[in-house]
Amino acid sequence: MKTNALKKRRPLADYILPGCVALACAGAAFAGADNTFDPALAKFTDFLEGSGGKIITVLSLAGGLIGLASGRFSLGQVAVPVGVGIGVGTGVPIVTSVVTAVI
Repeated sequence: MKTNALKKRRPLADYILPGCVALACAGAAFAGADNTFDPALAKFTDFLEGSGGKIITVLSLAGGLIGLASGRFSLGQVAVPVGVGIGVGTGVPIVTSVVTAVI
């Protein structure tokens, strides 16, 4: 009977107690207009919108063509390069504007 009672009490000691301690010790996190990562964001955005995005799209297209040449046809071999091209071309400005609008 004692072992059954200990098994039922075990999750309380394993999960709830450390969770309560973590909540009691946690501090507040504040978002602000900090521009620490602006240079990295600008470089990454420029890379994806420029030659890096073109390279990624061409590599994706090459992978799809290799798959087609291997004799097995799949709609994904055509759709993935198109999606990558659209995502790299238009996705970066959309994500950047959404993040800027939220902050």
